[in-house]
Amino acid sequence: MATTQTEKKSKHPKGLYYLFFSEMWERFGFYLMLAIFFLYMIDAQKGGLALSKAEASDIFGTFIALVYLTPFLGGLLADRVMGYRKAITFGGILMGLGYCLMAMKGDLALFSALGLVIIGNGFFKPNISTLLGNLYSEPQYAENKDSGYNIFYMGINIGAFAAPFVASYMRNTFGWGYAFAAAGIGMFIGVLIFLLGNKHYKHVDVLKPVESNDMSISRIVGIVILPALLTGIAAWFFIPGNIFGSDSTDAFLFGSLPIVFFYVSLWAKASDKDKKPIAAMLAIFGVVIIFWAIFKQNGTALTTWAQYYTNRNLPDALEKPAQALGMVQYVNTSPRTVEAYDQNFRTTTDADGKVVTREGVDPYLNNLPKEQWPAEGEDRPLISPELFQSINPFFVVLLTPVVVAFFAYLRRNKKEPSTPAKIGLGLLITAASTLVMVGAVFASDNGLEKSSAMWLVGSYAIITVGELCLSPMGLSLVSKLSPPRLTALMMGGWFLSTSIGNKLSGVLASLWDIYDHKQYFFLVNCAGALIAALMIFAMLKWLRTIIQTHTGKN
Repeated sequence: MATTQTEKKSKHPKGLYYLFFSEMWERFGFYLMLAIFFLYMIDAQKGGLALSKAEASDIFGTFIALVYLTPFLGGLLADRVMGYRKAITFGGILMGLGYCLMAMKGDLALFSALGLVIIGNGFFKPNISTLLGNLYSEPQYAENKDSGYNIFYMGINIGAFAAPFVASYMRNTFGWGYAFAAAGIGMFIGVLIFLLGNKHYKHVDVLKPVESNDMSISRIVGIVILPALLTGIAAWFFIPGNIFGSDSTDAFLFGSLPIVFFYVSLWAKASDKDKKPIAAMLAIFGVVIIFWAIFKQNGTALTTWAQYYTNRNLPDALEKPAQALGMVQYVNTSPRTVEAYDQNFRTTTDADGKVVTREGVDPYLNNLPKEQWPAEGEDRPLISPELFQSINPFFVVLLTPVVVAFFAYLRRNKKEPSTPAKIGLGLLITAASTLVMVGAVFASDNGLEKSSAMWLVGSYAIITVGELCLSPMGLSLVSKLSPPRLTALMMGGWFLSTSIGNKLSGVLASLWDIYDHKQYFFLVNCAGALIAALMIFAMLKWLRTIIQTHTGKN
């Protein structure tokens, strides 16, 4: 379909807005599920799975890792066989079914649901980003690609901001199952909007021609997918003990090696024209793993801090409205079997091996002075811990226009940093966000007292700025540098790096109870972000040269 005269006068293609709302609803469903998934797994009071934090962190990390691993195959099939629109629609339907299935009881339903979400995301996530990039391949929109991705990223975070509030209301008012079903409904709305906008991106949904040196899909399955599965299975069952902390971590990391090798082979066999751009993307992919390993702890380590270490008392004026909206969680002193900590804030168990609280009370009260406990049998309303996960997307929505305007101002004055420099800056800012949590540890006397919620707010605000400098810029970089026939596949490579980082976030979070002094947990994260930033800046001149040669811009 030809581009309309109205679109030619606009800075952005009309298809952006349909993709914006499709992605907004898809992310609403995804982040609604993520907001409560960890809490659901450790809940032993209201129908949850009653797992330990270490086990729940491992499952959480494995799930979000696999969610971002499948885009490798989804991107490949969209590039070669399905086209982007069919892949996006198919993936969205699978995800919606998966969320609804999570509302059902039983391990079979749970793991089948997780499987549907993992596969569905593989088809949806890389291809909607690629389709957006294709819209900006038209000359009249090309110079606004970075800002277009920023706008798209804001849509993601509007959905992510609303999700924890709906999750809190549904699970506190009706139960866990209803909350997961709400995620499914959101996903189906996103698919419907995408279908309504079909005519605005039909013209850029074109299968890429396969060149003589490109591998066939059957060959990729034979030398990449199958070896990855077999390597992962072998690592799970045949490695004595654990190398990286758990069977799932060993299986995932070893299973990723054939896929990493595939991307390296793409570079090795590429033409002279494509070799350097692919090398630049692979270098970026390797470094940003560290960012995702830190950032994705919002659903595990930072949720733990919010649940057990943060003062979640409601101001009197907000107590009744919050209760009416289902935004509260209740604590009391009734004996129960729940997850908690001993005096060193480690998990403790009873004679039967069940996880119990110190003094038989809700774990929130364990680091609260006894005189501040509610009377026996009295319910005290607290802010639901998942609501803290809305802080990051709130700041994304608030700050995206500011960041876009700031870089636009620098661009007009010929001072805009290159895309890789923005990514390096994002890593430095991420390091600063972890130092805020070091301050929270000291302010709370290493968790012996409740910390102010403003520490979490501050940390989320800072890491959001880092995210805005890094994540949309990474998507834009892939779109700029990828050979046309490999765009979705290279977008899958971006999500592979996200996947590995997500898995490492679960590994790091599972070590939470090992640290007696919690500041060291956050300092390790800080060191990782600083090392990654230094690596980017060390490669900056090389990366800028490649981008300028390939695109004519920085």
